[in-house]
Formats: sequence, structure tokens, C-alpha cells
Amino acid sequence: MANPSENLIDLCRASVDAQRVALSQPYTEEGWAPWRKAAETFQAAVTAEANQEPTQSRYALEQAAKKAVLHPEADEAAS
Repeated sequence: MANPSENLIDLCRASVDAQRVALSQPYTEEGWAPWRKAAETFQAAVTAEANQEPTQSRYALEQAAKKAVLHPEADEAAS
């Protein structure tokens, strides 16, 4: 199972938070810009972290970070 770094989880959390803010208001280019930037930063970090370990699946790493942010109760139940 992929094990994302705390930095990757923090970047994912920032992207999710920016998405919530963007979706809570009517669409504007300026209103969604922080979400797009946060998502871009997260995706770049996923790629960089996955490239550090040749056997690491980029997809699995991204999903593990999203699971840690969106479903933290699943990790707590497994402990």
C-alpha cells in the first residue's frame, strides 16, 4: 500500500479545502483560481514523490493521500 508523506497529505488537504471554497460560491475565474493552483501543486507533488521510488504507483500514492484526507476514519478503524 502506498504511504504518502505528510507534505503530500497537507497539499491534498489544501486542494480539497480550496475546492470547497470555490464550490460554495458562484463560478468566477478568480474564485476558482486558488483551487486550480492548489490542485496543480498537489498533482506535481504526487508525481515528484512517486518518481522518488521506482516501484511506487503514482495512482496508488494519489489515492492514498486522498483517502487520508477525505476518509480519515478508515485509517483510524484499521489501527
